[in-house]
Amino acid sequence: LLGAIADVLLVLGSAALAYALVLGILRLPLFPLRELVVVTPIRQVTAAQLAYAARSSLAGNFFTVDLDKVRATFEKLPWVRHAEVRRRWPGTLELEVEEHNAAAYWRVVDAGETRLVSELGEVFVAASNATLPVFSGPEGSALLLLERYREFNRAVAPLGRSLDGLALSPRLAWQIRLDDGMVIELGHDEPKAPVAERLARFVGVYSEAVQR
Repeated sequence: LLGAIADVLLVLGSAALAYALVLGILRLPLFPLRELVVVTPIRQVTAAQLAYAARSSLAGNFFTVDLDKVRATFEKLPWVRHAEVRRRWPGTLELEVEEHNAAAYWRVVDAGETRLVSELGEVFVAASNATLPVFSGPEGSALLLLERYREFNRAVAPLGRSLDGLALSPRLAWQIRLDDGMVIELGHDEPKAPVAERLARFVGVYSEAVQR
């Protein structure tokens, strides 16, 4: 029995020694990270932001660098929706970045803040000076507003106008603002009187009135 226990301890000790040896070799400066290559086009994220994220997250060598930590750090940057990081022998990390494409501003009425809405209906925080429509509505309704914006924008196109703003009240009443400053109160969306039909009637009446 003592001999069997000694054999087990010998095996465990050898395994621990081998693991420590391998780990020690990997931590030696034999496999340094030489470069980080961004393999996707970047439009919104700046080189300075990428460099800052790299300095904050890159630690260790080619084998020991924590790819999940690196990915999470880059995904915290403004405009970054998703990031992927992979190793490329012998000393390179490749970075793929998927950026948000802004479709509108999102006004947080209670907080007095302005955020952005992506083309996928996701609200995110970033700075922008682009000319975009302004949305406001209950939390979690950004995708609905984006869908209705596209619908309403097509509806007013015959007038030669476009939507400059779209709002959904806490009581779910719709309001649109055209690019000429006109505000249209569409009210609640009801089965017997959908707001899309009300807007279509307005467009028809307005076109006739202008022609007269």
